[in-house]
Amino acid sequence: MDTYEYKRSLSGISDNWHTIELPNDIFKNVSSDFSDIRVFGLTKDNDTVEAPYLLKQNQPKRSSKQINFEILNRSITTKGSFVTYKVPRNQTINQIRLFFQENNFDRLVSLEGSQNLDNWFTIVDDYRILSIKNELTSYDFTTIKFPNSKYQYYRVFIKGNKAPEVKNAQVSLQEIQEGNYNTYAIKSVHRREQKQNKRTIIDLDLQMPVPLSYIKIKAKNDFDYYRPIRIEYLQDSVQNEKGWRYNYRNVTSGILNSFEENEFNFYSTITNKVRLIIDNQDNEELDIETIKVKGFSHELIVRFTTPATYFLTYGNEDINKPSYDLQYMTETVPEKLIELQLGAEEIIPKNQLEVVEPLFKNKIWLWAVMGVVIILLGGFTLMMMKKK
Repeated sequence: MDTYEYKRSLSGISDNWHTIELPNDIFKNVSSDFSDIRVFGLTKDNDTVEAPYLLKQNQPKRSSKQINFEILNRSITTKGSFVTYKVPRNQTINQIRLFFQENNFDRLVSLEGSQNLDNWFTIVDDYRILSIKNELTSYDFTTIKFPNSKYQYYRVFIKGNKAPEVKNAQVSLQEIQEGNYNTYAIKSVHRREQKQNKRTIIDLDLQMPVPLSYIKIKAKNDFDYYRPIRIEYLQDSVQNEKGWRYNYRNVTSGILNSFEENEFNFYSTITNKVRLIIDNQDNEELDIETIKVKGFSHELIVRFTTPATYFLTYGNEDINKPSYDLQYMTETVPEKLIELQLGAEEIIPKNQLEVVEPLFKNKIWLWAVMGVVIILLGGFTLMMMKKK
């Protein structure tokens, strides 16, 4: 079968450094590890040059800064337990993670802030925390997340009689620089229940292969739930006499529950089929309301040094990932880059080996020639026998 490469023309080159945002439709022909991408140029002398690039995934950037704190006091009442923390003045925080002596609890907490221990202001109220520990499960949701706050004192109130005792805490400032996501349309959803295995399997078909890195699941159910979930993507498929056989590979796993947003992040993976496997155990099936799939946008940061007509090429499965000096010199990349425009996708047939055609393609001609040769040989033989 013929194999092909693809190319797209590049326009707008006006400097040494440029950026190229990869469009969604390119991923149906690019290799899964992007190793086949090249930027080639053709000079006026018909010489071929190659421009080095950096592949950038525009994913969120997270940073965590631990804040020193001091426990001022603890108190227990019939309404709950209090813990008061003191942090350095003018220090911003947005998370407090609590560690408890006990396991297996489900409580509501409130968080207040003050500058003088007299006037207290509510930051969050009725915030749910819980812990589940048994032979099958180990799960904690005990981190209080709230908007950036700059109080010197914080008071955590765990509501209810015989509230679990807090043994320690972590106070931090979590900062996230938002990434650039593309949201992808789901073409079809196929759901089936495996009663024997007590599982729900949901297959998602996308419009085309795209790089996925995020899935958010929302259920309609108004009761609390806690279900192990595994997310797989289509790795390859094989056709046999019974039809197509699909081979899926695990990309991430976690817990689908009623306490969190149920957002699952994983390494960017190119696929057009996703499978969700929900372990219901002995519970009733969940009514999944919406599923959202997204992926980081991808861009190439390219350095041009030679004047030429350049093309973005891809689709050759026989080449390895390039190795450029540029990957060790990322600090030289300018902050502001001009985006290049991509032309329409063009197919480039690979050079095929020249096939030598046989002298006679039709076997009838071959048999006819053989017949003539046999008759001639027979005639010469008879003539020789008559002479004798």
